Amino acid sequence: MKIVKELNVPTGKILIGEGSKGKLEFLSIGDYGKEKNIKADFLGLTNEINGVPNGDIMPLEKKWVITISTQYGCSMNCTFCDVPKVGVGRNATLNDLQQQIIEGLHAFPEVLTTERLNIHFARMGEPSWNPNVLDCAKWIYDHIDAGYPCHPVVSTMMPKNNIWLKTFVHNWMRIKNRLYRGNAGLQLSINSTNEDERNKMFSNNACSLHEISEIMRGTVAVGRKITLNFALCNYEIDENVLLRYFNPETYLIKLTPMHNTASCKVNNIETKDGYDYFQPYKNVEEKLKKAGYDVIVFVPSKEEDDSKITCGNAILSQTI
Repeated sequence: MKIVKELNVPTGKILIGEGSKGKLEFLSIGDYGKEKNIKADFLGLTNEINGVPNGDIMPLEKKWVITISTQYGCSMNCTFCDVPKVGVGRNATLNDLQQQIIEGLHAFPEVLTTERLNIHFARMGEPSWNPNVLDCAKWIYDHIDAGYPCHPVVSTMMPKNNIWLKTFVHNWMRIKNRLYRGNAGLQLSINSTNEDERNKMFSNNACSLHEISEIMRGTVAVGRKITLNFALCNYEIDENVLLRYFNPETYLIKLTPMHNTASCKVNNIETKDGYDYFQPYKNVEEKLKKAGYDVIVFVPSKEEDDSKITCGNAILSQTI
């Protein structure tokens, strides 16, 4: 894959490469460290996060994150995301996926190994539309995992028009549980327990909570639980609705700020004070913990978000 553009950002690099059908955008980055940007009482991380300062990241030899695109553009049309501006979603080939990972590793040739390599299928596109993601996870295990202990993660909006969605999700869970022995992740983007709000933010393209629970019926999570992601933005988060559909023994909840995308600015979607104070997360975290859920609060730095590395940002959308 030929790299046509490389942007240095506070925690690493955004890369744009020539794929089989056009340009693909992917990340090769580090992390500030969970003690700085995560609160998760069940993991012993109990400090409230009142802003994450931009500073030195962990050595990539400790933790390395590569986030790749599964499609050229995206057809989900989420109101908070810039990727639809790139165009409709067309599936990346298996080679496209593999080459993004390889080039992500080549972005820092001085780093020869790492204790943990997170590979996120979460940049441009909706992963569940692309069956090549499943084959790529198997390829990662056979070809990458031996030298770089890998933790692959799929992040999905659970598109309702995908007739193969249940097949994809259950196959991914088998890969997570059996091949990776639990050392892989599945994240479902939920954001609200109010179906009207969800229909608006996902442009009527995501399954309802009831439909999601039916699709997930029968899944067992070995290792890390399945993540329900909520980007806070005054959306409804009703723990009683969640308990109706998602058992705390199988699911954990992740709270983040709504990221600073161009689309969010146009549509007036934001997490007020979410980058500076813990207060926006406090009450939600407490009621979810009381309901029995493990809760992770993850907050990036403002500098990370402004550099467009966070979910929903796409340099190829020409928003910067």
